[in-house]
Amino acid sequence: MNWRTHIVSDKEILLGKPTIRGTRIAVEFIVERLASGWTEQQILDNYPQLKKEDLQAVFAYIHECIQDGLMYDVSKSTA
Repeated sequence: MNWRTHIVSDKEILLGKPTIRGTRIAVEFIVERLASGWTEQQILDNYPQLKKEDLQAVFAYIHECIQDGLMYDVSKSTA
């Protein structure tokens, strides 16, 4: 999955946050919905402009960010 065909960043849209191409829906918004317990199907039903491939691109984008070390900082452990 090449997430770059689905996710873009434009300084004029949401201050450059990564968004789904052709929408003003931020990757962050999708992740927030998933973290709140929404299913993929609920997201697709509520945002019909999105396709399953867009959600797969979000996952691929996040995976690459984690792999590149852009989202680490779990230094505050509860142990």
